[in-house]
Amino acid sequence: MDKIFELITIGDSTVDTFLKIRDATVECDINHEDCKICVKYGSKIPVDSIGHGVAGNAANVAVACSRLGLKCAIYTNLGDDEPGKSIFDELIRQQVAPDYIRTNPGKNSNLSVVMTYQGERTIFVYHQDWYYKLPNLASCSWVYLTSMAESFTNSNIMDEVCHYIDKSRAKLAFGPGTYHLKASVARFPKILERCQVLFVNLEEAKTILGIDEAEKVNVRDLLSKMLLLGPKTVVITDGEEGSYATDGQVDLKVGILSSQVIEKTGAGDAYASGFISALFLGRSLAEAMVWGTINASYVIRTVGAQNGLLTREQLIKYRGELKGLTATKF
Repeated sequence: MDKIFELITIGDSTVDTFLKIRDATVECDINHEDCKICVKYGSKIPVDSIGHGVAGNAANVAVACSRLGLKCAIYTNLGDDEPGKSIFDELIRQQVAPDYIRTNPGKNSNLSVVMTYQGERTIFVYHQDWYYKLPNLASCSWVYLTSMAESFTNSNIMDEVCHYIDKSRAKLAFGPGTYHLKASVARFPKILERCQVLFVNLEEAKTILGIDEAEKVNVRDLLSKMLLLGPKTVVITDGEEGSYATDGQVDLKVGILSSQVIEKTGAGDAYASGFISALFLGRSLAEAMVWGTINASYVIRTVGAQNGLLTREQLIKYRGELKGLTATKF
């Protein structure tokens, strides 16, 4: 069968409500590692601004890669409610094929509230318990598997993805979600062994490897240990420290772009999208890291996970203006 799609994402979609507040404090432990945002209990908290937007890791990556010129589809579950209709309509508007979108009668769609304070966000998430069953997917070049509801453990979705990868020879990228991590990513060795690229942030890497969140770690050791789980390439993002990647042959690091941070939601998805798009176009691992960095740097300049996403023309233009931005061995 001829390849119809260049990327199919698999995972949940949601509608985010964004609240920007300033009447709060941040309290941290003595090492400034474990920090909590505090608001006055039982009070009405003033909100500086409010907004809404379609999001969710699978939707974010599908939209971002569509902007970057890839022909994209998404397998996601929606409720038969107004948020579900909003998600469906926005995906269509962003030229993401609806072939594998499933609307579930009598169910509510996923919703999140994103509270932003001093540029950092705290997210309250509602995940509907969906029944996951992989549709009869057309052939594609890449699959991006990402966050799902906890009910994924009651399905065969992970095995179905493996079967599809074996049959189609698509390349698999995996960005584990909260419930993948809770269930333990190591429980899915068949996914990891088929994984072309595994995307995690530093905290997620520690969780997967059973390392205490407060423990100081050597990133090169983390990358090496993550590779032993099976993926061909591992990418670890670390906020303002930049990102790291290894394919077992070379360990690379790239810094971040200095930019005004308005809101960080979707930065990881934008990075993964730039990275995958670069690999799809035949760029090197080092250049894929740069594409991811540029795309993420523009998302955090706006409110919402998708508003700042770049087109391929824009990204290539900005890349040409940033010749000094390179991934280096470390």
